[in-house]
Parts: sequence; C-alpha cells; structure tokens
Amino acid sequence: MGIVRDAPGEMLDMVRKANSLDLVVTTGGASVGKYDHIVSDLKSGHLDQSSGINFWKIAMRPGKPLVYGNVDNTPILGLPGNPVSTAICALVFLRPAIAHMSRGKSDLPKFQVPVSVCLEPNDHRQDYVRANLEINDFGQTVRPAQLQDSSMLATLANANALIIRPPYDPAKKVGDLVTIFPTPDLF
Repeated sequence: MGIVRDAPGEMLDMVRKANSLDLVVTTGGASVGKYDHIVSDLKSGHLDQSSGINFWKIAMRPGKPLVYGNVDNTPILGLPGNPVSTAICALVFLRPAIAHMSRGKSDLPKFQVPVSVCLEPNDHRQDYVRANLEINDFGQTVRPAQLQDSSMLATLANANALIIRPPYDPAKKVGDLVTIFPTPDLF
C-alpha cells in the first residue's frame, strides 16, 4: 500500500480502497504526537462493530504505544515508531500473528540462563532487555546492554538475545536465572 501521509483519515482511506487485505501493519503514528493519527483514525472509523480499537498502550517496554484494531474487519497492527520498539513488537506480536494466519508455529525459543550482572527490580511493565549471550569460565551467561533506550538501534543490532522481565520481577543478583530468547539476525 505504500506510504500514507501523516494526516487524519489517510490510513482509513487507504485501507478501505485496498482489496482483499489479510492484515495491515503500520509503523509509527500510533503514539500521541501531533502527526500520530492511527489511533484517532481507528476511533473515528468506528461506524459499526467491524471497525475500531481493540487495545492501545500496553504495559511493555519498549513498545508501549502498540495499537491493535480493525477497519471494516481488516485487522490493523500499529507498531510504534521508535526503531527498537518496532523491531521488538514485530518479534513479540507480528511474527506470531503471521504464523497464526498461515497456520505455522510462532513459538520463540525461550530458556533460562544465569545473568552476569545485578539487575534492579522491574516496574509494572514487561521489559525486553537487549542483551548478549556469552560463554565464560562459568558456562553460558547473559549480559544486558548498558544502554536500553528505545531509540538506540545500535544496541539492538549488537544484541543476540532479549531478557524477558515480567512485571514486578524482583531484583536479580549475579548468577540468578533469567528467561531469554535469542534474537534472529535482524541486521
């Protein structure tokens, strides 16, 4: 469908003009900025039960502004605009959605590994911490990247795993087990 202008109603018009869509995925425009119109489009497009928002703003870091809804029964997955948030939401939400729609398997391989540094307690959001699996004298460990900002694409590009920290996960000391999944080669 191409690039849709950052103007109210443009996404709705584009989706309604298209034929036989299984899923629409957007990047950017799902937050609360001046040029973010995905949410307002979905709210204004609610003419009946075939259009509207199913959920928006999730308790996840990075990726809070993710939005999911539909336009005339076509599902819309609005990924955040920050590149790291977009990539992680694509792994956590888009990959399983496409696998489900194509009747494939979507399970990401998760396992537990000792963490090589202390971690502070987690807050109310599920956190996907960019990290690296390492082999050292103690076997395999995982080390979180020092910088975790969702605009830091280099941190994600250099990571080979994500530590999954559930909401309110207690502090971790060196050697405690954390759940991870290896990231596919993105770059």
